[in-house]
Amino acid sequence: MQEMAAYLLCKVGGKSGTAEEITAVITAGGGTVDAEALTALIGEMEGKDVNELLSAGMEKLSTVVMGGGGGGGGGGAGGGGDAAADEPEEEKPEE
Repeated sequence: MQEMAAYLLCKVGGKSGTAEEITAVITAGGGTVDAEALTALIGEMEGKDVNELLSAGMEKLSTVVMGGGGGGGGGGAGGGGDAAADEPEEEKPEE
């Protein structure tokens, strides 16, 4: 997942999104690159336009039914409580 995020950061920054650029972004953030995931990502993204992929994804998301009715309200605050906890402790005189 971090490889994809780094790839997108490279693209937003005007770079081509090579393995070296992606590695530089991840290591600059203190992460460790998963070479297998990076190779798979580069292979999957080769020849594809990121903006077109994002647009297609947004179109798919627009058909997903999202939530609706909000959850029930939270319960009211409890009254009373522990009255002893509200009383200050008496100071003991020093001897």
